[in-house]
Amino acid sequence: MIQDITPHQYDNHYIEYQPQITDFCICIKDGTALLCQDKKEKNSWYIPTFKELAEPLYGAVYLFAIDGRHYFLKQMTGKDDTGWIEDESNMTSGPSDRLQALENTKVLTGAWKNRRDMREIMPRFIAFAGITALQLDGWYRNNRYCGHCGGSLKKDHKERMLYCEKCGSRVYPRINPAVIIAVTKGSKLLMTKYAGRTYTRYALVAGFTEIGETLEQTVAREVMEETGIRVKNLRYYKSQPWSFTDTLLTGFFCEADGEQDIRLDKEELAVAEWIERDKIDQAQDSYDDLSLTNEMICYFRDHKDV
Repeated sequence: MIQDITPHQYDNHYIEYQPQITDFCICIKDGTALLCQDKKEKNSWYIPTFKELAEPLYGAVYLFAIDGRHYFLKQMTGKDDTGWIEDESNMTSGPSDRLQALENTKVLTGAWKNRRDMREIMPRFIAFAGITALQLDGWYRNNRYCGHCGGSLKKDHKERMLYCEKCGSRVYPRINPAVIIAVTKGSKLLMTKYAGRTYTRYALVAGFTEIGETLEQTVAREVMEETGIRVKNLRYYKSQPWSFTDTLLTGFFCEADGEQDIRLDKEELAVAEWIERDKIDQAQDSYDDLSLTNEMICYFRDHKDV
């Protein structure tokens, strides 16, 4: 999955480090992150350092470390968007200068990549760094002012948190809990396609956890709401941070409780059908290894004891 970056080591412990010119700088503008591509290796991307970008160190926000190297966020200003920063005089001007700096090196070239683009980026740890940075950038930009009193929010110095000096309110990064559900019936798997979305490949029943319910209750409710199927014998599989939607996914396998007809919620799903284990590869041409959904589909395909 996208977070599986071994042998690289991800460390999200928040410490207010001061950036150095050799640290990595993730410039973000309009929901896109600036990545570098070595002209000698077209399929390999990396994140430039402050030195490579000739980027000033001030105004950078510490993100995380990978293999002991520090990564920082630098938000680019736009015509109507100053991003999030305590002192807006420290904001960096638009992104064109960054691309020009890269081109001037005659070795590097840069491109602005959005969240969806990160699914195609290699190596994997760069994709994970990029999508995680985009998630945190969105959180900072969406939380410049206190939702309680309207005061300006400030960065805490000890943890990843914003606080209001006026009323004391605290804001932490947004993480939405959701479930991915592999419903089985003997050698068949309940596979779905979303309604009204650009993503048209096969998926599994999924949904967000509502206030006051457990993850297990979410599983039963979502499967019933979307397909009309009652389920039993829930079994936890794995979890996944999914920065594409600010979500923490939890995967479950479960069984259909008896023979039941599918009652499709057409507002949520375009397709819901039982697919035999040995027909899964025929259902579509491939399944990537980025998402919990695809891993669960492939796990069912490859394990007859599920």
